[in-house]
Amino acid sequence: MTVIESTPPATPTTSSDVCAAPPPAHPRPDGQDHYTISEVAAWTGLSAHTLRWYERIGLMPHVDRSATGQRRFTNRDLDWLVLVGKLRLTGMSVAAMVRYAELVRAGQHTFHERRALLEATRRDVLTRIGELQETLAVLDMKIDIYAGARPAPERAAR
Repeated sequence: MTVIESTPPATPTTSSDVCAAPPPAHPRPDGQDHYTISEVAAWTGLSAHTLRWYERIGLMPHVDRSATGQRRFTNRDLDWLVLVGKLRLTGMSVAAMVRYAELVRAGQHTFHERRALLEATRRDVLTRIGELQETLAVLDMKIDIYAGARPAPERAAR
């Protein structure tokens, strides 16, 4: 069984939460959800090497195997990989993601520690968003300057 959040999703704090998009649809229904590593690589955009590495470091702690030893991923694994992808986008370190996975596996008594880890990551994301908004404002100002300026006339070739 693969690590997956077991608590219900939090209610968005605003009515216009643009980040509350539904997760991507699974390629196969539950019960028929046995995917090879190459299928998961194609669906997630991760390489097979990365998926094996995730398993080796404990980020994907247990992937079922077929009788021949081939990895068999499930829809729960796909859901977990979607979450890991989002955590990567936040800038969360691999060590912090592994720690989060360990906390999830440890059970409900780690709920507060998991929440604290995610809240710290959220603060970091908000800081980065603010920095990016300031950078965007500078770019917009420079674009406006160039939009209002006329290029200097070219000299005639001699």
